Amino acid sequence: MRRYSIFLSALFLTGAVAAEGPVFHLGKTPTDAEIQAIDTLADQDGKILPKGRGTAAEGGGIFARRCVVCHGLNGEGTDTPAGVAPMLIAEDKQGTEGIRHLHFATTLFSFIYRAMPMNEEKSLSEDQAYALAAFLLYRNGVIQEDEEMNAKSLPEVIMPNRDAWSPPPETSG
Repeated sequence: MRRYSIFLSALFLTGAVAAEGPVFHLGKTPTDAEIQAIDTLADQDGKILPKGRGTAAEGGGIFARRCVVCHGLNGEGTDTPAGVAPMLIAEDKQGTEGIRHLHFATTLFSFIYRAMPMNEEKSLSEDQAYALAAFLLYRNGVIQEDEEMNAKSLPEVIMPNRDAWSPPPETSG
């Protein structure tokens, strides 16, 4: 009887280990500091926005040097070898073209800061990302030219399409 229970125990343990799937021992689990260093997605309230600041005037020069090649001289969007670069500056300041379709200005900053310019992601400083956000917000008629964007002012910007946003439905668990 003892042999039978040892056999069943071994069979159970083998099945449990096999159910976990293969273990490849590649890489390592990132530390909290490593995760924080790459987690640059800003929330709509701006609670996790980095320090920094920028104005539309500063952002215009950065746009000319770093963004025109893909997005066009006037932010009209272009076809590039890597794909389509979207329109950033709308001709119709009343509609939701360009960046005006976004619900939150923090979304704009977050995308610029973590994903632009293409193939040079994370190469912009916090100040440069705030300045580019300010420039695009100004050129789309959302803010005034002299408004400074920073961690406090950016979440306060009311985007033209904000009312079209609704929070995801709550789920019961």
